Amino acid sequence: MLCCLSYEACYNPPMIELDELLQAGGTLCGPVFEHTFADWCYDSRLAEPGQCFVALRTERRDGHAFIRDALARGCTGVLCSQPEAGVAVTMIQVADVRATLQRWASSRLQRYAPHVIGVTGSVGKTSTKRAIATVLGALGPVFSSRRSFNSLLGLPLTLAHLLPEQRWAVLEMGVDRFGEMERLASLFPPHIAAVTNVAPTHLHYLRDEAHIAQEKCKLVAALPPDGYAVLNADDPLVRAMAEQTAASIFWYSCAPELVDECKLPRSPFPILSATNITVTLDGTCFDLHYDAAVYPATVPFVGEHTVYAALAAIAVALCCGLPCAQAVARLPLIERQAGRLNPLPGLHGSTIIDDSYNASPRSVEAALRTLAALPARRRIAVLGPMLELGEQSTHWHQALGVTAASVCDLVLTVGDLAAQFVPPHPNSVQSLSRFNIQATNADALAFLRPQLGPGDLVLVKGSAAARMEQIVAGLLPPTVNVPAVLVRQEAAWEKVRVAEADRPTWLEIDLGAIAHNAEQLRHIVGAERKIMAVLKADAYGHGALPVARTVLQHGATHLAVATLGEAMALRNAGIGAPLLILGYTPPWQVRDALRYNVELALWDAHVAREISIATEELQRTSRVHVKVDTGMARLGLALDEAPAFLHFLHDLPGIDVVGIFTHLATADSADPHFAQIQLRRFDAVLQDITAAGLRPPLVHAANSATILRYPQAYYDLVRPGICLYGLSPSNETPCPAGFRPALQFKTEIAQIKTLPAGAPVSYGATWQAPRPSTIATIPIGYADGFRRSPAWQAVLVNGRRAPITGRVCMDYTMIDITNIPGVRVGTEVVLIGPQGTDCITAEEVAGWLGTINYEVVAAILPRVPRLV
Repeated sequence: MLCCLSYEACYNPPMIELDELLQAGGTLCGPVFEHTFADWCYDSRLAEPGQCFVALRTERRDGHAFIRDALARGCTGVLCSQPEAGVAVTMIQVADVRATLQRWASSRLQRYAPHVIGVTGSVGKTSTKRAIATVLGALGPVFSSRRSFNSLLGLPLTLAHLLPEQRWAVLEMGVDRFGEMERLASLFPPHIAAVTNVAPTHLHYLRDEAHIAQEKCKLVAALPPDGYAVLNADDPLVRAMAEQTAASIFWYSCAPELVDECKLPRSPFPILSATNITVTLDGTCFDLHYDAAVYPATVPFVGEHTVYAALAAIAVALCCGLPCAQAVARLPLIERQAGRLNPLPGLHGSTIIDDSYNASPRSVEAALRTLAALPARRRIAVLGPMLELGEQSTHWHQALGVTAASVCDLVLTVGDLAAQFVPPHPNSVQSLSRFNIQATNADALAFLRPQLGPGDLVLVKGSAAARMEQIVAGLLPPTVNVPAVLVRQEAAWEKVRVAEADRPTWLEIDLGAIAHNAEQLRHIVGAERKIMAVLKADAYGHGALPVARTVLQHGATHLAVATLGEAMALRNAGIGAPLLILGYTPPWQVRDALRYNVELALWDAHVAREISIATEELQRTSRVHVKVDTGMARLGLALDEAPAFLHFLHDLPGIDVVGIFTHLATADSADPHFAQIQLRRFDAVLQDITAAGLRPPLVHAANSATILRYPQAYYDLVRPGICLYGLSPSNETPCPAGFRPALQFKTEIAQIKTLPAGAPVSYGATWQAPRPSTIATIPIGYADGFRRSPAWQAVLVNGRRAPITGRVCMDYTMIDITNIPGVRVGTEVVLIGPQGTDCITAEEVAGWLGTINYEVVAAILPRVPRLV
């Protein structure tokens, strides 16, 4: 079995000349400090010394805000539209950074004049590009665009590596929006175009496969009459592209028996095809047929579908004049790619198939077919989500979940979206039992690592944002050099968050912190007691479903919510743990509670009779917890009513009393007096019902504060809530050292205005600028849970506190950034959490608002997306 030889082919160091940038439309701003640059830098977090930073404005960020960060990391040049003052660096100003980059790259390509091979398609572009570059190496020096830099931004960046002596330039060309391919083909006109396939990808921008094919076809249409279109004859949408070009067609196929050559558009070449395909962990073997000759061939890639990349490479080489036998001989030289069906030795004699680079429906299907084709003791698929599928996301996840169930002995899904792989209507209980849902990569590893054994074959796949390479790393033995074989292993990737919120105000939820806090609580209460994690109010604003999955992996045995709707949402998402509604359930909801196997808090005889009637109708048993009011005066039985009520329930059919509980009113207060009175009252009730033989198996009274202060109240089960999320029950009852807050609340600058002294801000003109002021608007308001009155006092911008100015609006708030330098539209703003050396805590906000941290986080409304 071969491991990945390297993630990226070796490249000579590029050299970007200042004169080239000036010829492309740039203007110098200030003195020249450097005339040449080592490479482009497009992300300040990934900056390296000697690079030229490209200050790009994207949909979500303005790169000008990160110029100083890039310079601090060693960049010696900046290409920008708004120069940064006060920095000793070569600064090139342009009207449009993207357009300048494109002109520069196009000019370099024209000046060096290599033969251009454009590679496009929905899936397999990068593998095909690398295969073509390797095979063409027999004819002379070849340039191959780096990684998957294939867009109107990425391709210009990678052309910094193009050298004059390279005769061939193999350029991967991808699009995720309509109109991009026409522009790419205009900037970098191909002489040969290779098209792999058309499949559903980027559906949030491109409507469907027909729309995708229309866009890909523009590369073929741009070919000159003396050019060549290398097309996959097995894909009907690719076949149709032949009608849109005057170039010669070269067909290739892995199913020649299904291709009617008579119906294919005429070609000066015989069809190139493959038969007798055999897939092994060492590579894929096949017989290559061309012009009545048969050539035994091997490609180092794993999977039947990878033969298409080999065929496209051979076809391009034949178009360029390389004899077929020589082209076939080059195939074994192709380097495997990290994160693309790359077999690696796993723990305990298992084998890991690392396909963590990215995921789309076609690539997931191909990976599952490959898993099915390989011998194994057990076949396991660890699947993260497929992103960018728009409205078709649920359909594709569910459809491929059915495929995974037919192939695998175990399907482990990671994250909420990936849970959609679990079929909603499985064709058998056995099929459903093959699925296991995990909330985080860490939880998936903790579940899977102990299970692995010799002969297990584990496929790991998901979109880039899922960071599935972290799971692969955790499944490898210590003898493997992880950075050498996995994707996204550069140190800077530790700082990069790939996932983005769907609006510019969001919560970041650290499920790892919640897992850690749950384990801390397990240590505090001891292994002998059960833990009921309280998830009411959407897990105190943290997201009930991901939190439920996390805590159940880290010590919780039971869950609790406040309402039937909260319980049903968890059940509908596949949460099967014991689940208690802590509050009032009216009689008309008891049947749904029974249907969803939800336990109920009970203290009312009328409700009890309705439950009993419903259990007879539905032929089910209801599990209930009797609530006793020991001094909260909110819900529950009076102290002297408890024994008689338990006798009454004992005689009602269909009711199983599994618990009895109370709630302490002052457990978080400095004065323990009343809490101790409540516990003595509860102990007296327990003594009476125990003597009567009515004590249920689960007795519980301890919320977070009680857990931290009254060990005598642990009984059989504890009910942690606020401290699960790393928040203290009160100032008098702080969380112990080591508990970690799990929530950060963020937004970004939407607009900046300079106002004269005396200018009013917001409704009612209640605030006037005391001096000439710079005021920023942030897209958050009281409809997000950002309180209007009393209001937040300040937020963090560039690590400094910016006060709120004027009244908070429904959707917007204004802040004073007069004394904070370097703020731009898109600059991140922190409402709760750390930034720089400062931190705004939920407890501090609670002090501003005259409330408690519980309300601060629970009041953040659902329209604020949660990133986990």
